[in-house]
Amino acid sequence: MATSLTWLGHSAFRLDTEAGTRVYVDPFLNGNPTCPADELEPERCDLIALTHGHSDHVGDTLAIAERFGCPVVAHIEVRQWLTRQGLSDDGMAHSPNKGGTVVVGDVSITLTNANHSSSAPDGTYLGEPCGLVVSPAGGPAIYFAGDTNVFGDMALIARLYHPRIAVLPIGGHFTMDPHEAAVALELLGVARCIPCHYGTFGLIPGTPSELRRQAPSGVKVLEPTPGETLDL
Repeated sequence: MATSLTWLGHSAFRLDTEAGTRVYVDPFLNGNPTCPADELEPERCDLIALTHGHSDHVGDTLAIAERFGCPVVAHIEVRQWLTRQGLSDDGMAHSPNKGGTVVVGDVSITLTNANHSSSAPDGTYLGEPCGLVVSPAGGPAIYFAGDTNVFGDMALIARLYHPRIAVLPIGGHFTMDPHEAAVALELLGVARCIPCHYGTFGLIPGTPSELRRQAPSGVKVLEPTPGETLDL
């Protein structure tokens, strides 16, 4: 089977690797008004990866991890907070910091920089936000920028990790908008972009069509609907 990526609305994604590993990234499902009803209860999950601690990214992590007994890879402060909420302790193996890489089965996850904030619903500070470079064996490296503005060191992410696909927020207000995302695509040098974090709520109005008009020549801006699966 080919590596595939399914958008679940907002910044939630499901990645299925060639080997059959199923990864949820920022699984904000219940409470996400754009998540399809048939995606609210995962059938299975082998791994969860988180960019930061805000509730619209951590989402259903605890419930999914408890149900399937799957590992959760997240920045150390987020991972420690989840442990305090009842997530099984993993002895730091899945608690990297920026620049760290965790390998689980056929999936490699590296934490990168991001410019945003990170806190739990109760206000607990959860360290700095991160981006993720997710590299499934046999599939393309995917850069999940998380919630961020554009920053010049995205060029370093391109140089170090060579992502082929960028998943970028475009809504504006809390993150970069289409104009900044177009500059991010210049820095990253990827051929394909999947926009996210737009249209969920009223304050994030950016659209893929706006990004498409401003994106560098040759970059394909994909526009899946929530629940749609893309073969990578």
